[in-house]
Amino acid sequence: MTRFRKEDDARLVEYALLVALIAVVAIIAPTALGTSVSENFSEIAATL
Repeated sequence: MTRFRKEDDARLVEYALLVALIAVVAIIAPTALGTSVSENFSEIAATL
């Protein structure tokens, strides 16, 4: 039983790291791509 408990703890740590990585990407990606996407939408709006 102890072995399964350690594996469960390891899975929880892996999931926590995965969620943290997703959160970092979700914060950085819009910041990095924000100006580029904004410029593209502005060009499209001007064309219309």
